[in-house]
Amino acid sequence: MTALLRDVTLRDGLQLTGKVLPVEYKIDVVRRLLAAGVPALEIGSMARPDLVAPMANSLELIAALTPEELAKCWVWVATPRHVEKAAEAGARNFQYCFSVSDAHNKANIGRDTETSVAAMPDAIRLAHEANGSIQLCLATSFTCPFDGPVDPERVLAIARDPRTEGATDIVLADTLGQAAPGEVSALVGAVRETTPPRRIVFHGHDTWGMGVANTLAAIEAGAGMVDGALGGLGGCPFAPGASGNTATEDILFATRPSWFGPEKLARLVGLTEELLGELGEPNRSRTAEGARSKADAFEWVIR
Repeated sequence: MTALLRDVTLRDGLQLTGKVLPVEYKIDVVRRLLAAGVPALEIGSMARPDLVAPMANSLELIAALTPEELAKCWVWVATPRHVEKAAEAGARNFQYCFSVSDAHNKANIGRDTETSVAAMPDAIRLAHEANGSIQLCLATSFTCPFDGPVDPERVLAIARDPRTEGATDIVLADTLGQAAPGEVSALVGAVRETTPPRRIVFHGHDTWGMGVANTLAAIEAGAGMVDGALGGLGGCPFAPGASGNTATEDILFATRPSWFGPEKLARLVGLTEELLGELGEPNRSRTAEGARSKADAFEWVIR
């Protein structure tokens, strides 16, 4: 079983860096990722720039990309107004995100979960009026930094709520990277079997070293898309204990999609090293580390 990879470097990856990359730099990253064959990207957020500064120029980035490029790009939104603003700039794929946990939703978005659910029909309507697609994204699907373990039934109840109908996908986010593969398999399977048919997306973090294992478990259980970030960059600024995303390079090396091979890995590793050097961030990808090793007989090593 295979799943599309979505690289989330330019949104979730940049959130904790504190540095605003120029629009021109972001455009270059988008185009190099797409040229390498990455099928989907998350490129920005409508979050308040005073709270998440690296997202401040997201609308400029959206406006600078072509419709063909934007067809492969997703934008994080949390309100109907966010959808409206992003659509006006040219976006067509929207990730409407809120937390399963009330405590995290209040910290992240400033309202309880029910308020976010209640606003979703308007967000769906606006996305469809823009001839776009919208995802139902559920942060803290497994654990909350404030309340601890999240009851899977709460996730399933939101997934079944009629107000979320119209979303093409459902994103299950292991925001803190605390889930284990068995938990991921169980929740993905339950969503697939007991809620309306939608593509399931798994968004994982590697905080406890389970990022790749959880991603593979999600794919095996039926996820059709998985998220990663170059070099394992990222984390949530409103979730204490959240560290980097599962590395894009590690997911690709584990899943080996048909478009990916040693030459593409070398291109992505080079891009990662340039980006992380610009940001002053460490490279957490074990695959990138391996690709720079001296095991020259292995075709994946960069020579």
